[in-house]
Amino acid sequence: MNRTTRKWLFMKLSSIILVPLMIWFIINLVSIYDNDYQDVYRFFTSQPSKFLFSLLLVFAYFFSALSISEVFEDYIKDEKIKNVANKSLYLSAIVLPLITIITLLSL
Repeated sequence: MNRTTRKWLFMKLSSIILVPLMIWFIINLVSIYDNDYQDVYRFFTSQPSKFLFSLLLVFAYFFSALSISEVFEDYIKDEKIKNVANKSLYLSAIVLPLITIITLLSL
């Protein structure tokens, strides 16, 4: 399979997965918005919320990294700069959600 086609399929698949996760998160965010710290803490420490929020983070960063890399492909002409930008983008798309998930799991 062509690299561009694979990238396109990954973007579409991750966006399809993100839709129900975002709906879940928005509904729960609205329900805990005016609550006190203990309720918010209880929400993020419950097992289904940890798992679903972790999935949301992973797929959101994956989708954003793929989207931003397309911008790099379109607008950066120098191959070296493009490669460095893409590699640093993918590294941050791995490290940032990982740090957030580890922090969330340590609650």
